[in-house]
Amino acid sequence: MSRDRGETWALNEPLWNVPERARWFGGGYDKPGIHSVLVDPRDENRITVGVSCGGVWLTEDGGRSWEIRTNGLSAAYMPPELAEDGAIQDPHLVVQCPGRPEGYWIQHHSGIFRSTDDLNSWQDIPSMGPSIFGFAVAVHPHDPDTAWFAPAIKDEFRYPVDGKFVVTRTRDGGRTAQVLDNGLPQATSYDLVYRHGLDVDETGDVLAMGSTSGGLWTSANGGDSWMLLPDRLPPVYTVRFTTV
Repeated sequence: MSRDRGETWALNEPLWNVPERARWFGGGYDKPGIHSVLVDPRDENRITVGVSCGGVWLTEDGGRSWEIRTNGLSAAYMPPELAEDGAIQDPHLVVQCPGRPEGYWIQHHSGIFRSTDDLNSWQDIPSMGPSIFGFAVAVHPHDPDTAWFAPAIKDEFRYPVDGKFVVTRTRDGGRTAQVLDNGLPQATSYDLVYRHGLDVDETGDVLAMGSTSGGLWTSANGGDSWMLLPDRLPPVYTVRFTTV
């Protein structure tokens, strides 16, 4: 962590030294990795991190102490007796609603999960379009019930189901989902969206999405329709909106 706007850095030893770190392992890589770092808009000392594979961790004192927050998460890739072990959970991405920061979403290796109580518990979302596997998730900046996902086939293949590239959206907290495909390739698509490859702007209307095949799409209507950038890019790892 840095306390001088990135001029110098120091290891956050309290997180490094949690006993559970001995059980962390790589999710697709040789070593575990932190990919989600969420500073709570209500309190800069309340920070959430997501680890593949190491679960979800929360500090409420600026990193001096950490506790695991994985109640309700389940890992189908583990033996049944270890499926709820918090320290081996694989959240592909964790996001927090800026306007309603008690609301979180996870795109997990084993499905989609939601928390509405400040990480005290997670609820499994059992169905969300063609697949509940994927890497990316974006949450509406003001409405924690609205989130977007980029589904795929898991593990051996990792490309869109039936070669049809779609985005799924829920507007009611996961009770129902819409499959959004207008403007997206619907045949022989191998576009996979990495964990940081989908983002929504501060209005909640404009989205951008990049794929491993170099496609970059934007939507100005919440995902109802998409427009492809004319040229293909190298593989897109991250897309982000920013204010100048």
